[in-house]
Amino acid sequence: MEKHLYISSLFGGGMAGLAADVSLFPLDTLKTRLQAPQGFKRSGGFNGVYKGIGPQVLGSAPQAALFFCTYESVKHFASPHVSSQALPLVHMLGASLGEVVACIVRVPMEVVKQRRQTSSSHNSSWKIAYDAYSKEGFFKGLYRGFGSTVLREVPFSFIQLPILEYLKNVYRIKLKNNINLEPWEVANCGAVAGGISAGLTTPLDVVKTRIMLAERSLNQSLRYGAVWKEVYVQNGIKGLFAGFVPRVMWITVGGYIFFGMYDYSKNLCNTYLLDGAELED
Repeated sequence: MEKHLYISSLFGGGMAGLAADVSLFPLDTLKTRLQAPQGFKRSGGFNGVYKGIGPQVLGSAPQAALFFCTYESVKHFASPHVSSQALPLVHMLGASLGEVVACIVRVPMEVVKQRRQTSSSHNSSWKIAYDAYSKEGFFKGLYRGFGSTVLREVPFSFIQLPILEYLKNVYRIKLKNNINLEPWEVANCGAVAGGISAGLTTPLDVVKTRIMLAERSLNQSLRYGAVWKEVYVQNGIKGLFAGFVPRVMWITVGGYIFFGMYDYSKNLCNTYLLDGAELED
């Protein structure tokens, strides 16, 4: 059972992450440019909305696979030992641990991707990655904003995954008579959960983006609280919710694709790859 759990979670998560991130990449670019300190137009506006897709393609599958492998493992081992009332806590714990593990891959990808999305130069993603490493070092360069990314992802998953599991459970009991949901039904639940979570955590995303894109030469503080205060002083509440519309659109549609593809790919892996391999053995 555990072997199936890990392999199917890795496979389903990888396929889901790749499908969602690549198909909706232009919305991510617009969101990043709206949040950039130099402003939307100076960051590229509506031009070159696929800049930075290289690191996204490379990082999407591994980070999503790591997240779901961790999340499903926590659910599998912890759920039998708690009451039904405590299950949301299990989902929150699993999601939080999953996000921290996924950030090992996600943060370097985000740093390079967002700098490419907002850069006026024609430097490749590899050149941007090399510059970050050579000028700032491995951790301060490629892992710039690790803490702020975790501070964005953990609250996001705290909201998203319990809502997702609740919607799936209600849908299954009230509308399906305890029959397992189809991938498109899981996708609907994922879209609702993703949209709500995206809207509520937009300020956290703005601060994370500012930290990753900040120029070290400006001698400004990159501490989380200082950046939050700076955004608020400069632009008020509007600044903290910059990119709200494309972010909510991106993650709502992305949640539909992501969780629908995850459920479909996981079932496909279990049915045709793992079960078939066991029969051959």
